[in-house]
Amino acid sequence: DGEVLVTERPVWRVGIDKTRITEAELESSAAALAEFLELDPAPFTEQVLAAGPEAFVEAITLRQDSVSPPPVFQADVAEIPGAAALNSTLSLAPTRTFARALLGSAGEATAELIENSDGALSAGDITGLSGLQREYDDLLRGTDSVTIATATPDDVRSAPLFQDAGSSGELHTTLDPAVQTLAESVLEDEPSASALVAIQPSTGNVLAVANGPGSQGQQTALLGQYAPGSTFKLATTLAMLRSGSTPQATVGCPAELNVDGRKFNNASTYPAQFLGEIPLIQAFAQSCNTAFINARGDVSQASLAEAAGSLGIGIDSPIGTGAYFGSVPDSAEGTAHAASMIGQGQVLVSPFALAVAAASIGNGSRVSPVLVQESPTPETASPSASASPSATQPGAAPLTAEEAATLREMMRAVVTDGGVQLLGSVPGEPVLAKTGTAEFGSDVPPRTHAWVVALQGDLAVALFIEEGELGSTSGGPVMKAFLDGLAASVQ
Repeated sequence: DGEVLVTERPVWRVGIDKTRITEAELESSAAALAEFLELDPAPFTEQVLAAGPEAFVEAITLRQDSVSPPPVFQADVAEIPGAAALNSTLSLAPTRTFARALLGSAGEATAELIENSDGALSAGDITGLSGLQREYDDLLRGTDSVTIATATPDDVRSAPLFQDAGSSGELHTTLDPAVQTLAESVLEDEPSASALVAIQPSTGNVLAVANGPGSQGQQTALLGQYAPGSTFKLATTLAMLRSGSTPQATVGCPAELNVDGRKFNNASTYPAQFLGEIPLIQAFAQSCNTAFINARGDVSQASLAEAAGSLGIGIDSPIGTGAYFGSVPDSAEGTAHAASMIGQGQVLVSPFALAVAAASIGNGSRVSPVLVQESPTPETASPSASASPSATQPGAAPLTAEEAATLREMMRAVVTDGGVQLLGSVPGEPVLAKTGTAEFGSDVPPRTHAWVVALQGDLAVALFIEEGELGSTSGGPVMKAFLDGLAASVQ
């Protein structure tokens, strides 16, 4: 909506000015400044000693709004001989963490970037270093102003023959700052890798791409590749509906199922009253693994892959930057096919891919997501998606409005009768959801990913926690905090 995300913001360049200090004081001052800034003194001291005699050796660049008021901070730094906090600006997002893995950063060009720029960059130039700022650097750096005039040998110049004021580059994304900030806040206490992606089903606009601190700067939300567990039952259920099943059709949900010698079980917390012959909608709401594996005779692996594609899983769509849309094998037999029915085996998704699937169900047809709204010519930057949210793409049968409505009905049962009944108290329109727990690794018992996908009005959300317990217990409270926060923000 035109709100500036990355712009010049005030910073302190904090370091040692070697012209204001004696050589004998260099080592002690460098160590004192590093300790004041909570940095490792040894490497900074070595850097100061190695720099030229007139160098300003920068220790760190800090946002001015992240430290004490300007006069106080500058005075505290100045108490250290030779140390100074220089007032400057840098292209920054609203906060240090705001969509950092996506937007990336800008700063002085590195030697490697200069070498590979074919003369476009030189020492001291500010350029994109990572994320969208690197990917669209040619656009975002804009163009310099140009004035052409004649000049005599005595440098008497004519009136300008040609002038161009230059331009500043802009890249427009669909991110909603409030939604992005809230998404990051609900992940801030999660120690393992985590992500939350929010999409508006009616437009395909990506409203938030958040990665928790446990992701350590990696793009878990867009590029992570993980087993979806029971959230994939959205696709399995769609395939079952297409094979003739209905929400009220009776399915068998035994406590254990043996497929070619491999035992499949339900979660340890699965309610015993929902074992045996139960309606499909309850098998979905309670997440009965054995019921869905029992349907493997009616749902081929090819049909399962096609149903996933109908929701956008495994169907690539350009969004203006790299994204993993998931992968579902077209063929699998025996235990591999059985595992695929419950989102295990070789089935992989990203949090983004599951958000696309949920958005497609909310929209009533497959969504082509949009993240970068406008793009320059292909010669200068990566292409961007401009497809409509229900654009038809090859590779899967279209999701129909009737199928989507049935899936929404079943997702609502997860909240009214299933594992995330806590989402029933979220203010606003009814919440629809599906939880998932996916085993990974070789530990005994295995470690698990926790997933929750949710729909509320014109909002689709996918939440992922790498080291979770159950989707309902680990992911449910985080999803509730996010949806409650959104509800509070519009009141």
